[in-house]
Order: sequence, then structure tokens, then C-alpha cells
Amino acid sequence: MTRAEKAAIFLSLHVAGSPVVLYNVWDAGSAKAIAEAGAKAIATGSASVAAAQGFEDGQNIPMDVALSTAMQIISATDLPTTIDFEGGYATSPAEITANVARLIETGAVGLNFEDRIVGGTGLYDVDTQVDRIKAVRAAAKNQPFVINARTDLFLQAGEDTDHATLVDEAIARAARYKEAGADCFFVPLLSDTGLIRRICDAVALPVNVMVLDQDADLQPLREAGVARISYGPAPYMAAYRAITDSARNVFKLS
Repeated sequence: MTRAEKAAIFLSLHVAGSPVVLYNVWDAGSAKAIAEAGAKAIATGSASVAAAQGFEDGQNIPMDVALSTAMQIISATDLPTTIDFEGGYATSPAEITANVARLIETGAVGLNFEDRIVGGTGLYDVDTQVDRIKAVRAAAKNQPFVINARTDLFLQAGEDTDHATLVDEAIARAARYKEAGADCFFVPLLSDTGLIRRICDAVALPVNVMVLDQDADLQPLREAGVARISYGPAPYMAAYRAITDSARNVFKLS
């Protein structure tokens, strides 16, 4: 199966009310384990990939290392695999197109692409981010490639901010991102089901939310109209805790 065919299959999994569930991976081994557990697709999380290589999140892992890791993950299974590519490791549209073209060469069927200014403060203004998304789309050269346009409005505002005050801006950004070529809209750190429903009802893109509680009931999110659920750094954190606890037990017995 070609990369483009896998990309088309991956996009078809995004169904409002019957979301594709992505339990994010960080290396080839975790990808194989999650595939064997019954995953329909594979997705990386940038924080987990960076941490597994000894780096902090935020494009601190060198792009060549990130691409090499992506290729190893993609080669580990036959499932469609999407890569968290943060801000594309660039600011200008031309550089973004070049970098995403390299990502596509790894066999990735899509990417997460965020609107925060990586290494800076705040978000890109909408017009600038639209140009950046167009640059991602240009790299695909009319082939299927699933752009998950992420807004960090809620993430940067934090839990103490009234997220309801940000919903209208999120909806406006989603509309512009769709016009620029985005396939999905990602709203990490938005957890209020009522607000998620408002966004799902208003946005003409499949909506992706992040869940950090691995025991959470997903039914309310299905009923809200979510089309994609991802777990971000939670799987890596769980694995890290498990191996740490196991090692402590071994050392106690040694």
C-alpha cells in the first residue's frame, strides 16, 4: 500500500461521534506494542519522542534525529503513521515546505502542526499561520497528507483561564486553517465537554482532543462529536513510571 493510500485511509478514520483513538508512541518498540494491542493507526507525541532521546520538548531534538526516529517508527508497522512535527522546525513558508517534504519522504501520512511560536511567546497571528499551513500543504504536492492543525489557545492560557472566552477565537482560527488546507483541528488542553461540543458543532473539520487520563470514559467525547482522541505524553509517562518502579524494586532486592 502506498503512503498516499494509507493517508486516505487514515483520514477516513476521522468520524464525528466515532473517533479514531491514538495512543501516542515514541519509538519503534512502542509503535509495535501499540499496533499489537489493536491500534488502527499510529501517532507520535513530540514531548515523548524528545524525552526518549534525552531532549526537552519544543523542537530541541535535532530535526535529523526526529526524522530518523519517525522513519524507524513508520517502518515498525504497516499502520498509517502521523508525526507530531511541532512548528515544522522553521518560521518561513519556504523552509516549512522543505522540512515537511523531508517528513513525507519518511512515509508519514500526516502531521500535527501547531500555531504557537516555538521558542518564543504567544501564537502566530492568523494570517501568518494560514501561510504556514499552505506551505505544509504545498509539500504534499496534491497527494493525500493529513494536516492536523493545532491551536495552542487553550494550552497557553492554562487551566486558570476561562476557556469559554477563547472558543470564538478557536472557531475562527479553525475556519481559516481549513481554507488554508488543514484536514483536522486540534485543541489540546480543552477538557470542558460542553465547550468541546460547541467547537465540534461550529467547525467544519474533524476535531481532535487530548486525553491524559488513561482510565477516562470516552463516551462523553463521542457524544460531543469528537472525531479524534489522542493521549499525548501520557503513554510515555506511564511507561516511564512503570520501568522506574520496576527498577526500584530490583535494586531493593539486590
